[in-house]
Amino acid sequence: MWLKLFFLLLYFIVLFTLARIFEAVVWYETGMFATQLVDPVTLSYKKLKTILECRGLGYSGLVEKKDVSELVEKSGELTQGELYSAIKKQKEQTEADGSSTTHFSGEVHFYELVEDTKDGIWLVQVIAQDREALLSQSNWGKMVQKVSQFGIRTGTFNCSNDYRSCIKRGWQRSTLIMSVPQTSASKGKVMLKEYKGSRVETEQIFRWMTSHVAHRIKTLHHSEQLVEEWRSDPAHPLKMFLFARLAQPPAFFSSLSVKFTGRIEFIFVDVRRWGNYSSLSEIGVTRSPAYILKMPEGIYHYGNSTGEFLSLAAMDTFLRSVQPEVNDLFVFSLVLINLLAWMDLFITQGATVKRFVVLIRTLGTYNSILLVSWLPVLALLQLPYLDLLHGYSLKLLRYADTTTLASLVRADWTFYSSHPALFLSTYLAHGLLVDYFEKKRRCGTRSQEDSRTNLEWLGSLWDWYTSYLLHPIASLQQFPSDHSEWEDDPNFLFEHLAFPDLWLRPLVNMDYIKTLPTWRLRAAGQSGSEACCEKADEETRSQHSDEERKEPPHGSSSHKRSLCSVNFNSQLPACGDVDASGGRQCACAAESSGNGSSLSADRAVKDNCVVSDCVSNHQHCDWSMWPCDMLQCSECVVCLETFVSEEVLMGLPCGHAFHQQCIVVWLAAGRHCCPVCRWPSYKKKQQRAAQSSSTDNTVQD
Repeated sequence: MWLKLFFLLLYFIVLFTLARIFEAVVWYETGMFATQLVDPVTLSYKKLKTILECRGLGYSGLVEKKDVSELVEKSGELTQGELYSAIKKQKEQTEADGSSTTHFSGEVHFYELVEDTKDGIWLVQVIAQDREALLSQSNWGKMVQKVSQFGIRTGTFNCSNDYRSCIKRGWQRSTLIMSVPQTSASKGKVMLKEYKGSRVETEQIFRWMTSHVAHRIKTLHHSEQLVEEWRSDPAHPLKMFLFARLAQPPAFFSSLSVKFTGRIEFIFVDVRRWGNYSSLSEIGVTRSPAYILKMPEGIYHYGNSTGEFLSLAAMDTFLRSVQPEVNDLFVFSLVLINLLAWMDLFITQGATVKRFVVLIRTLGTYNSILLVSWLPVLALLQLPYLDLLHGYSLKLLRYADTTTLASLVRADWTFYSSHPALFLSTYLAHGLLVDYFEKKRRCGTRSQEDSRTNLEWLGSLWDWYTSYLLHPIASLQQFPSDHSEWEDDPNFLFEHLAFPDLWLRPLVNMDYIKTLPTWRLRAAGQSGSEACCEKADEETRSQHSDEERKEPPHGSSSHKRSLCSVNFNSQLPACGDVDASGGRQCACAAESSGNGSSLSADRAVKDNCVVSDCVSNHQHCDWSMWPCDMLQCSECVVCLETFVSEEVLMGLPCGHAFHQQCIVVWLAAGRHCCPVCRWPSYKKKQQRAAQSSSTDNTVQD
């Protein structure tokens, strides 16, 4: 996780550096920066019209170039970056078609999108039944391109689909309908206005729309009104002022007032007939036009920093960063978490199929965690006790977003979002570099898993999937809490059937080995143990010589030796009779199905493995160090060697003990069961207290 965060932060630094390199290259080739001002007089008439269309100002009555350039100057200063952005946007609109227009199917569809949304502006062309549309197909396409750059959505309503609704609303002829929120409150009422002009022209219709939208903005004509509005208002802490010599504000400014309804109040100050200019200088307005954001922390002059153009997209990005809503923060976190998850495609080493499978898993996990994490955040934001914390958070955010670094980040965000191919190519190049360095870093410790081919990894994935479907997963399985025997557990039947590995081996998590009990075997007395060992060796040698002379048949019991007989459901070993020397001997033989286990026990006795270092003698073994739920024995049935003092032993849930090294190798090979009784090594087995107590009494006797 931290490695992916580091690589993602490194990628953002690369993007920031690359943007500065692009600026340096442009300055070297043209000698201009994006923030450099442009004199409108030096531009052509076509470029001036492009600037006015992007700002949303009408120029239908202006024929001379001088008048058009003056209108550009009155609406705001022009920079090289805004000029480039306006020309690029015009080319994109020319290449695009009018496919973004919504076709309403009926009354319900119209109500849901237009009247019930209440947070946008709509322009709908109503086509009466058996009538022609008010605008032709080509003129409607031009209208869609003109208004869509200001966030105005368009649609067509054909009365042939729902004639009764048209009669109810009074749409007897083809017309244009515009919907605008009526109040400045969030989710306010929506009013529908019908175009009744005599001239059916694109520019005339656009001027009709902008005039109605501009009525929503509070317009000031006198200094007394400005002083009153400049005072701090707790209900509207943020106010966006436009000081200009215009009849009405630009369309992008009016459209933003609808978009930020309830968050930021937009005010237009008409200074054409302003009498008291000293009131402007007192509040910090030294030139006109000026876009000023008034905050509780102070005022901010918009347009003086990098990327702050007089366009809808640029000012929308700035205002969203200053006063974001919850949806903005959620989208931002969603983008970051998905960029972080896609880093797994390059960090993961191995087959290509493995990379994509890990990527899909990471995408699902991260997005699920993100959605679940946002639920308590949304609940906490509704609490009134957190209003103070919410206010301080926004204050810190405004302090950070009004810095020069924040303006550079916003400019880079606008640049890369308008060039998605460049963003994706740089992300891919960064990912390939991460993949290369990861291969170099893991070159010395490359595992077998990383060297698998696609088919081999798919085969292992299929084995895991089928095992997950057909067999219980040990890591997720709860130990039985009842006192029933293992025969009553239905899961044991599946485990027992799967163990022969006829066609599939069940996959078991190896973490349970760490929780198995381990202890060190100790003798009761060191001196007595040495004497006992010498006596045991002499008896063993004499018995061995007698066996060579007599050569008894296999399986004979002529010698008096003590073997462990399996009692208590053929699982608990107990000591046998006392031999001639009066000593007690006890060995644990593996009781299994068939004759193989009895042969192993005879072989263990024949090879003198029953006694060694006197640990097999219960009289000199410190059984207090032995776990109470483990069966007492002296031999490891995996290596067929007796336990030696100071050796580390490990026990299984069934109660049998072995050498730690032997049983770990046994379990790591995929044999997740006891070598003696075949009980699953990851399942807890209920031991009876009566059995343990009877075993202890037998040993003490």
